[in-house]
Amino acid sequence: MAKYIVKRVIFAALTIFLVASITFFLMNLVPGGPFIAEKSISAQAQAALKEKFGLDKPLIVQYKNYMQSVIQGDFGLSLKQRGRTVDDIIASRFPVSAKLGGISVLVALGVGIPLGSIAALKRGKWLDNVIIVIATCGAAFPSFVICTVGMYFFGVYLGWLPTMGLSAPINYILPVFALSFYPMAYITRLMRSSMLDVIGQDYMRTARAKGLSQFSCLFRQALRNAILPVITYIGPMLAYTLTGSFIVEKIFVIPGLGGQFVSSIMNRDYTVIMGTTIFLAALLIVLNTLVDIVYKLVDPRIQLK
Repeated sequence: MAKYIVKRVIFAALTIFLVASITFFLMNLVPGGPFIAEKSISAQAQAALKEKFGLDKPLIVQYKNYMQSVIQGDFGLSLKQRGRTVDDIIASRFPVSAKLGGISVLVALGVGIPLGSIAALKRGKWLDNVIIVIATCGAAFPSFVICTVGMYFFGVYLGWLPTMGLSAPINYILPVFALSFYPMAYITRLMRSSMLDVIGQDYMRTARAKGLSQFSCLFRQALRNAILPVITYIGPMLAYTLTGSFIVEKIFVIPGLGGQFVSSIMNRDYTVIMGTTIFLAALLIVLNTLVDIVYKLVDPRIQLK
């Protein structure tokens, strides 16, 4: 286990380095510049700004200076939000996105796992068909469609739910539903197929022959093995939740990191774009590593190499 963890840490550091390098060079390949506005400023002013932020140096020197700063945890100054560092922006915005994404992940798991298990238990019956229809709809509709329909129906037409900000617990209902609907549907389908496979195993027939109830067999005996594919999906689900929150935060005017990332792209705030990309990549790599370790703890038969 220790050898595997060390190997994963080394590969994670290498991956983050590659992401940082690719992001840096891609940003410098974008036509135009961060100081070109609708009303163009003078060439002297642009030169002064480039000198202030070190953009007048050769590209390889800029890359060296930037990577040295990133290694020290410093993503530099924002090119558009004067006086603010990228670290400050991430520190103030990410907790909002993390809370919204965390609640969405818990909802997806808390609803998807029971629904998938019940669908497997009631295979071929009307309840199974209803759950399959819900799961299919969740997989078919993207988050921005759910946001739009939810805002119009529950916010405008019925007036039950607010459609902007996160000032109260009720404000979380629509964005959490929009973020959690797709992963909940996928987990439901994944859990159903996995549970059906586990139910047909010999040890399950033995448990039923010993007199255990169907409910006990399903949730005490089969669940631990059937949930393994769901644990594998947690890593990509976290990635979907974090990236999906970009659109959701923009639509619901949520002051999170996703909305800030979209705004930085529109404003050509290159340091914020690079800092946010590297931060999210590092976060996802760490979370995927933790998921692999948890996978081993849940099923000791798995050998991590």
